[in-house]
Amino acid sequence: MTSTNDIRRSFLDYFVSAGHAEVASAPLVPFSDPTLMFVNAGMVPFKNAFTGLETPPAPRIASSQKCVRAGGKHNDLDNVGYTARHHTFFEMLGNFSFGDYFKEEAILHAWTLLTREWGLPPERLTATVFHTDDEAFDLWRRIAGLPESRIVRIATADNFWSMGDTGPCGPCSEIFYDHGEHIAGGPPGSADEDGDRFVEIWNLVFMQFDQAPDGSRAPLPRPSIDTGMGLERIAAVMQGVHDNYDIDLFRALTGASAELTGTDPAGEGRASHRIIADHLRSCTFLLADGVMPSNEGRGYVLRRIMRRAIRHAHLLGTREPLLHRLVPTLVSEMGVAYPELQRAQALATEVLQREETQFRRTLEKGLKLLAEASETLVSGDELAGETAFRLHDTYGFPLDLTEDALRARGIGVDHAGFAAAMARQKQAARAAWKGSGEEAESGIWFDIAERVGATEFTGYANHTGEAQVQALVRDGEEVGRAGAGEEVLVVVNQTPFYAESGGQAGDRGTMRTVAGAALTVLDTTKALGRLHIHKCRVDAGVIVTGDSVSLHVDDERRSRIRANHSATHLLHAALRKRLGEHVTQKGSLVADDRLRFDFAHPRPLTPEDVAAIEQDVNAEIRANEVVDTRLMRHDEALAAGALALFGEKYGDEVRVLSMGRAAEGGRSYSVELCGGTHVRATGDIALFKIISEGAVAAGVRRIEALTGEAARQWLVDRDSIARAIAGMVRTTPEEAVDRVTALIEDKRRLERELAAAKRELAMAGGAARNGAADAAVSEPVAGVPFLGRVLNGLDPRELRPLLEQERKAVPQGVAALVTVFDGRATVAVGVGETLLQQVDAVHLVRAAVEVLGGTGGGGRGGVAQGGGPDGARAGEALEAVRAALAEQLG
Repeated sequence: MTSTNDIRRSFLDYFVSAGHAEVASAPLVPFSDPTLMFVNAGMVPFKNAFTGLETPPAPRIASSQKCVRAGGKHNDLDNVGYTARHHTFFEMLGNFSFGDYFKEEAILHAWTLLTREWGLPPERLTATVFHTDDEAFDLWRRIAGLPESRIVRIATADNFWSMGDTGPCGPCSEIFYDHGEHIAGGPPGSADEDGDRFVEIWNLVFMQFDQAPDGSRAPLPRPSIDTGMGLERIAAVMQGVHDNYDIDLFRALTGASAELTGTDPAGEGRASHRIIADHLRSCTFLLADGVMPSNEGRGYVLRRIMRRAIRHAHLLGTREPLLHRLVPTLVSEMGVAYPELQRAQALATEVLQREETQFRRTLEKGLKLLAEASETLVSGDELAGETAFRLHDTYGFPLDLTEDALRARGIGVDHAGFAAAMARQKQAARAAWKGSGEEAESGIWFDIAERVGATEFTGYANHTGEAQVQALVRDGEEVGRAGAGEEVLVVVNQTPFYAESGGQAGDRGTMRTVAGAALTVLDTTKALGRLHIHKCRVDAGVIVTGDSVSLHVDDERRSRIRANHSATHLLHAALRKRLGEHVTQKGSLVADDRLRFDFAHPRPLTPEDVAAIEQDVNAEIRANEVVDTRLMRHDEALAAGALALFGEKYGDEVRVLSMGRAAEGGRSYSVELCGGTHVRATGDIALFKIISEGAVAAGVRRIEALTGEAARQWLVDRDSIARAIAGMVRTTPEEAVDRVTALIEDKRRLERELAAAKRELAMAGGAARNGAADAAVSEPVAGVPFLGRVLNGLDPRELRPLLEQERKAVPQGVAALVTVFDGRATVAVGVGETLLQQVDAVHLVRAAVEVLGGTGGGGRGGVAQGGGPDGARAGEALEAVRAALAEQLG
């Protein structure tokens, strides 16, 4: 018997020998067709090559492309397990010519491979052609020798392929295999063609025309070939079975599930074993290609598939997680052909186990509710839509899972009731949001979100992508197009652009339509928590709703943001390690040029604290540990010790980021909940430097820091400053501190000496009363000793020391000094200890200040000071003090 792996290999080897380049399977997430959720056909990865937008990898190629049909219009999920040939995951063998060869060689290769290389009996093969394709009809008759009775003309679209409403298109030729008279059904084109006897095994598409918007078709200058043959179908033919699930690959998978569950793979649980085998392939391959279970987009489809498989594992009697234990069997069967399975085995095992563990907590409750609600229903009845919605909303049961659970009893579901319940919930959510104080524009985002769903973020793994424009908004109104010079908000179905959230700045970059419109993405924000809003400027051309666009994130800017965001996590951990676990984040800004981190702490950081924190963060950077991201339930993540960051909104499922070296107990240096983008390994941060630390509020400190090239440039600039200072003081940078310290001490000494000299000069140089020279005023007032002086040119800061000297000269009296400096006068009065009960120094100063044209004046302990702008009246101010003293003593 020829194994499935042998068939795949021999197909590729045949076409390589015929001059084709072997091309590895593209990921299941399509990058060349934004309208698709998953790659669902072998030609999808080459769509842009067929349309001329990209250069093909070679003129002729062959591949075995992994495909998934489980979402959107290509959805086989409901039939999987119950028919012989429906799968969510399948492999498509194909050979392609990009203008290199056409119908004759394509038919020759197909016939040669099937009959000569693989030995299929020619009498069991039938070909179909489009009813007007006489060329293909004649080629089948000449090359294969098929009688006209087995070359069937088909007039329907089944035998005419098109890429879309416009673009490349052409007739098809399908090859059918006759499984024998013992199976019901007739040949293609007959009345009973829907039977299972004749099975299509290969489709040859002849891309011959270019279809215009008006429906007219012009010949393509370089006609091309696109073929597709389902590996599972041809394996069934070559292994002599009629059912795809009876081939060696599926027997291995169903055998493993039967052994683990202790059940018969061909018994009552036959459909469940098949569903588990099929869904295991989809789930594991999707996980290997970076799709993670979530509640939106591709992640939601993956979760639906998982939960459907989990329910069937439950039906087989398992009460412990099963799917993850089947991963080794799958890797053993398909890991050689698809090495990504081997690389992702640990991840797939972990995610499948976690998802099954989590869902089993609610599965039994949901099934019990379903059983109670459908207890009185009989075949032909429908389950109430409200009940189906409650299962979906409360227990995470997708509608198709509920339908699958009721299928065996012939019970349907009231879809209209389900839709009505869903609509009521959305209306309630809209009302709650409008009541939450959000911007008035939120109404339009609700309308768009309900129509197109959430934006799928693809930017954790990619900086580029393809998407379809779903809405354009300008000045708060939805528009159909926007032209050059206009600014417009763009919503697409999927995007690599990170929307501003949790302190991380939104991405910038470019957007370009297939028709050539060029846009600059100025910022990316989020509306309603699920729509990515691209703020764009149209630089050229016109963008229209429905356009396919290529998206390019500013890679250098994103890399700097990732480094700063990752450094924020390491900084948080270093702060807690140095200062204590009371440190919690109170806010952050992660931009491309810097990071800012606010945290709770009651006092300033010392220079030693800053140095130790920097040292710790840089030590983790140098360790270059791979950054690990896992999806966990929110409560489980917190129970495991993950820290929640300020500003993030968390759902039931969260991304847990582990960063840095493992400490005792195996916990990484930093473990936090975060939905931002991060470096692959800590070494990508390169360098970390704190540039400031200070208070922003009571008990809240702020650190600003730089990473990577910005940190290096900051240090280079400081080094340049240090060298410049060293040059100015004529020494080396290493000795500059000592040299500058000595100069500062010299300066301070000289300032002290100069101040003393000024005081001596001022005290010895006399005074001025109304501008006239006078040594001093020392006449008693009402018998109380009084000493007053007017000093010219003395800095007011030197006034207090002189006043203390004067007070010592009249310990039982009053001393008053007035200095005139830069035209302004300052007065100071000191009252002896024995006079404090009788004389108020403040009152005396204010009398002088009023003369000087000023206001106020104050002091305590018998000493007061004030001043005014009119220095020319210094002598009068001194006399005012004497008069006020006489008044107080009188």
